[in-house]
Amino acid sequence: MNKLDILALAAHPDDVELCCSGTLIKHINNGYKAGIVDFTKGEMGTRGTPELRLQEADNAGKIMGLSARENLGFKDTYFTNDDDHKIKIIEVIRKYQPEILLINAPNDRHPDHGRAHLISKEAAFLSGLQKIETSIDGIPQKAWRPKTVYSYIQGWFISPDLVMDVSDVWEQKMESIFAYKSQFFDPNSSEPDTWLSSPKFMELIKGRAAELGQAIGAQYGEGFITQRWIGTDNLLNLK
Repeated sequence: MNKLDILALAAHPDDVELCCSGTLIKHINNGYKAGIVDFTKGEMGTRGTPELRLQEADNAGKIMGLSARENLGFKDTYFTNDDDHKIKIIEVIRKYQPEILLINAPNDRHPDHGRAHLISKEAAFLSGLQKIETSIDGIPQKAWRPKTVYSYIQGWFISPDLVMDVSDVWEQKMESIFAYKSQFFDPNSSEPDTWLSSPKFMELIKGRAAELGQAIGAQYGEGFITQRWIGTDNLLNLK
């Protein structure tokens, strides 16, 4: 059985690590099963190669303790919101049957992120329609719709609807990010310099997490946008 409690979808390897790996790690450490499906290999990035990015993603997944990780092989920067791409995403949603789905930000500096958000949101709904037929290895899949979809926040700041306290797993989160040695700050690297590889970029990651954490009385936080209102039956149990 492939069922996961949480499935994160991402346009590129390292999207999840940067934005919400702490949330996955925290739930994994509490006994839940989580996985990631990357859409592309990030092959259009300035640094690294597709083969290296896949290996780095595998290493990051082991650091996080993922139960599953796969790559759909969509074309970086060129994938589109069409039926063929949506069906591939529906297949993995039905394969892993997550209760919670985490997806890219609705808009961001990189156009892949907003496009991945829209296609993921649509696929999450369509996955629950019985008349959309899919199969894996010839075996028909059952319709499945996640209970909740959250969008993680990426490069452009978006005011969150929900902040997860990730203070206790911060070091493990950062270790998962630095599994991408080709992409981030390494004084010994001979690769071209980029915004992602600059020390200032990591300062931004830490500073934003500190700002979000401060808002809920924690050291570090990760922010999410909700697709629907959040309900509770206990006002005394909120941060």
